[in-house]
Amino acid sequence: MISFERYSQLQRKDDKEGLHEESKHAVNDPGNVAGPKTGQTVLPFEPLTVTFQDVQYYVNIPQEMKEKGYKHKKLQLLSGITGAFRPGVLTALMGVSGAGKTTLMDVLSGRKTSGIIEGDIRIGGYPKVQDTFARVSSYCEQNDIHSPLITVEESVVYSAWLRLPSQIDSKTKDEFVNKVIETIELDRVRDCLVGIPGVNGLSTEQRKRLTIAVELVANPSIIFMDEPTSGLDARAAAIVMRAVKNVVEMGRTVVCTIHQPSIDIFEAFDELILMKTGGHIIYCGPLGQNSMRVVEYFQNIPGVPKIKDNYNPATWMLEVTSTSVEVGNGIDFAQIFKGSTLCKENKEQVKQLSSPTPGSKDLYFPTRFPQNGLEQFKACLWKQCLSYWRSPAYNLTRIVFMTASSLMFGVLFWQQGKNIARLNPYLEVVRLLSQSKQYRAAPVFFYAVANNQQDLFSIAGSMYAVIIFFGINNCSTVLPLVSTERTVLYRERFAGMYSSWAYSFAQVLVEIPYLLTLAIIYVIITYPMIGYEWSAYKLFWALYSMFCTLLYFNYLGMLLVSLTPNIQVASIVASSAYTMLNLFAGFIIPKPQIPKWWIWLYYICPTSWAMNGMLTSQYGDVDKQILAFGETKTVAAFIEDYFCFHHSSLGIVAIFLFIFPVICATLFAYFIGTLNFQRR
Repeated sequence: MISFERYSQLQRKDDKEGLHEESKHAVNDPGNVAGPKTGQTVLPFEPLTVTFQDVQYYVNIPQEMKEKGYKHKKLQLLSGITGAFRPGVLTALMGVSGAGKTTLMDVLSGRKTSGIIEGDIRIGGYPKVQDTFARVSSYCEQNDIHSPLITVEESVVYSAWLRLPSQIDSKTKDEFVNKVIETIELDRVRDCLVGIPGVNGLSTEQRKRLTIAVELVANPSIIFMDEPTSGLDARAAAIVMRAVKNVVEMGRTVVCTIHQPSIDIFEAFDELILMKTGGHIIYCGPLGQNSMRVVEYFQNIPGVPKIKDNYNPATWMLEVTSTSVEVGNGIDFAQIFKGSTLCKENKEQVKQLSSPTPGSKDLYFPTRFPQNGLEQFKACLWKQCLSYWRSPAYNLTRIVFMTASSLMFGVLFWQQGKNIARLNPYLEVVRLLSQSKQYRAAPVFFYAVANNQQDLFSIAGSMYAVIIFFGINNCSTVLPLVSTERTVLYRERFAGMYSSWAYSFAQVLVEIPYLLTLAIIYVIITYPMIGYEWSAYKLFWALYSMFCTLLYFNYLGMLLVSLTPNIQVASIVASSAYTMLNLFAGFIIPKPQIPKWWIWLYYICPTSWAMNGMLTSQYGDVDKQILAFGETKTVAAFIEDYFCFHHSSLGIVAIFLFIFPVICATLFAYFIGTLNFQRR
């Protein structure tokens, strides 16, 4: 997908500079990779050093380990980690699977949601404070989580809007966004939709670079990257690493976890922290030219075999420090490192960097977020509007479903609404017959002519079916959409982009025009087909009742997603909610017939109020006589007696129809920010 403005710009470039043939050659030549861009930036930043001394991390013992006889109360994942990350230096965190490299990165970046952290962590020589640290750091996750229905450029613009200081003017922000896109080499895909991984949109390598760009545009001093080359082939990994090197050349502090890199990627790093199982450091220092410093260190340890010619030093290093080699040679690489000169030099360097430089100040920001609440809301609403407009699988499907279903209801209940309000000319005859001796001899005539309560039940049934049918469909379809966006919310909230309230209100508000459209479609189609009375008052009530019903069910789906860990559990809970909303809607069991100890469920059930509003607004003021269950009474009186719906109470009904969606939306906003089901 490409915007018209972008297409015009490309056309002008082709005409003026003759770039068409060059771009065609670049596309046709798979080996052609654009050269690295300059590392200059249009926004200044403060280079910061991260130091950490004797960092320990404990978690609760898993139940499986307790069953196997493990008696300790806590499990230690990091043991006495000491080191430093410096500006302009690309540091690699390496180790076998389970060594704790990602755990260390999460602890240092403040991403852990559980466990106990001990040790001293300093930023620029001052103790780390997470709220301020989030403003100067970025974290590139391994899973590349992005909103699928916005473009690459829009993703970067959105991040810059929320994460750059409000004092920066729009022109400077735009220049910086373009510079970041150029630095990370995303020019050719800037107008492509991000898409869903493995289904459509960007390739894996392009998504990796977009993750870096979204974080880099925050102008951070420190960037953490969790396995930026995982899942990529050699060429794609080289492109990503060149983008990473461009970021380092700006003078930023960059740390990457890496797993079994190629020779070229491994030697792109400046320093290495190597860990073994149990969270112990076995090497911390520079790589050296052609990784010679690392190779020399391990080859000097007795029992470690020499590296073969042209062998990958990263692979060799992991092989010779494996647990089996330690057991076979009877050595402990962690203890050897603690007694080495390199470890002493490392501790001395950390001690020096842990002291603030003269004239420096501790990090301070007057507000928690770069933008105020209104700007956060505007940015979130802008992104949600774009995502919804580009989501025909969700919105167009709802519109088509509402149109087709409304036509079906209109045909099934064709002109049934007029039968109730129409005066029955035989009613007086039936009344007289009921008083005569021949009444028992004419039951067929009685039911054929005067059994008008069945017409009322048919209309009430149609209203009940509409509430349940459209409501459940609306609730079920919103579950996967909100569940997908919640994953993006976790990443963006960890990055300190906005408060959960700004996101939730934008999510709630963006639904309103679409749900109003659905309600209008329903009224336009069913109102004349069923034959309701043409009155502005009654027409408004039909629209208002349906609109509030759709709002409630939609916000109920959002609320259930915020309360449950995944969409499967949310669907199960929703099914239980549908049962209660069905039983206590006031149609299957009218209010007078509900046991007193269950009547509270009737009052807190929004479908009962919707049913009340729809039926009472149409027929609660009809004074024409019908014969219902052998008695002659007005339509309004029958509705009051059988359903306990009073026309004089419509004002209260209107208030409750408005309150229920507001309550669900507010609870959604609260729980989506309070509950965090992403455990790290």
